[in-house]
Amino acid sequence: MVSLLGPAEIRELAARLGVAPTKKLGQNFVHDPNTVRRIVAAADLRPDDVVVEVGPGLGSLTLGLLPAARHVHAVEIDPVLAGALASTVAAHGGPPGAITVHHADALRIAARDLDPAPTALVANLPYNVAVPVVLQLLANLPTLRHGLVMVQKEVADRLVAGPGSKVYGIPSVKLAWYASARTAGRVPPSVFWPVPNVDSGLVAFTRREPPRADVPRERVFAVVDAAFAQRRKTLRAALAGWAGVRTGPRRPSRRLASTPAPVVRP
Repeated sequence: MVSLLGPAEIRELAARLGVAPTKKLGQNFVHDPNTVRRIVAAADLRPDDVVVEVGPGLGSLTLGLLPAARHVHAVEIDPVLAGALASTVAAHGGPPGAITVHHADALRIAARDLDPAPTALVANLPYNVAVPVVLQLLANLPTLRHGLVMVQKEVADRLVAGPGSKVYGIPSVKLAWYASARTAGRVPPSVFWPVPNVDSGLVAFTRREPPRADVPRERVFAVVDAAFAQRRKTLRAALAGWAGVRTGPRRPSRRLASTPAPVVRP
């Protein structure tokens, strides 16, 4: 049976490894076992799922994922954390061969790097790279069927926003191209070490076919980027640069400007 990490174990492990969480890497480690169980349950994993976890850190969520999936690919950019994760898993009852640790940047992971092929993304994502990581993995890993990510609450709201919402924007549109997404709950700051100054949110998604299979994604995303680049502009003005069209006040016709208004006689 896999045992989960509690607050004292998290701090002891970090001290032993000489790890001090950094804002640069967006490191906030979950230290509450009940929160880990809640995330794993919300991920709705099947026994044959192969999970890719980005930023496993000290292994809190990793240990919770192992009994729920066939295999876990843990992608960690910090060399010290990546080097220690397998030992942590073994020490807490993780099944042999159930995890592959990748010391890598998740934004550079390709399908060929992950064997067996991942079917689910479950991760506590660093706040500063959450949106790029989700979109990049959906683009690079076509076998991903579904996922659940924990991100800053503000980011979660943007990812699941629909047309007409005040926070509807580039992340909303691009995620909707790949998948249907929904809010799966709120996570308080108190379950993290160190304690962040914002709430977190869970976002669940299920991959679907793109809205227009006959239109290249890159072309659609270029329009999306242009459309939302300057939100205060009209759509026509925002897309002018992308379309190569000059905009500006229309100059009146010389003929109309010089022609006196007709006199209407009774």
